[in-house]
Amino acid sequence: MFESLKTEALAAFDRIIGLDLDHVALDGSLHKAPYGGEGTGPNPTDRAKLGWKWSVASERHGIPVGWAIDGANRNDVRMLEPTLDAVADAGLLADIGTLHLDRGYDSGAVRDRLRAAGIDQFEIQLRGTKVPGVKKQPLRLGLRWIVEATNTWWANYGQLRRNTDRRAWHRHAALCLATTVLIVGRLIDWRDRWSPA
Repeated sequence: MFESLKTEALAAFDRIIGLDLDHVALDGSLHKAPYGGEGTGPNPTDRAKLGWKWSVASERHGIPVGWAIDGANRNDVRMLEPTLDAVADAGLLADIGTLHLDRGYDSGAVRDRLRAAGIDQFEIQLRGTKVPGVKKQPLRLGLRWIVEATNTWWANYGQLRRNTDRRAWHRHAALCLATTVLIVGRLIDWRDRWSPA
């Protein structure tokens, strides 16, 4: 039911505003899962407490077009293919213009996987681009800010930030519901901004 709700909301957004897949950004985000359950693991950034992770691909407006979930200890690179599979399941993979990824994906194997998936245009931040001797590094987001905004919007939902569900499909349902709320909010904002007074 939640998957159908999300699919309808995504179709409505595409019909009314239009999905902008010329630039798509993909990244993962770690969150707490204090009661554990399937699809959780030790969080490497939270003293190995139990957590979960999502990897999401967002189009130019910040709308999630596909995601995968797993334990917090799962590497982002391992979640790349399931995330792209989710985008393909939505029928949107072939429409991606350029895929933007952070330096964690900077490897030849990732580039090969992207080409095998049919993505020839991608921008990956290179490793070793830190300025030596500078404590506060300049921020180099490029168009990856798109997915960072999506991660922030999702994390604003307490149920996602600190998830107590013990089943992975419950977490997926919560992401579907949060995505639907996000899309409806964007559609209301668009209506208020562009409708005649």
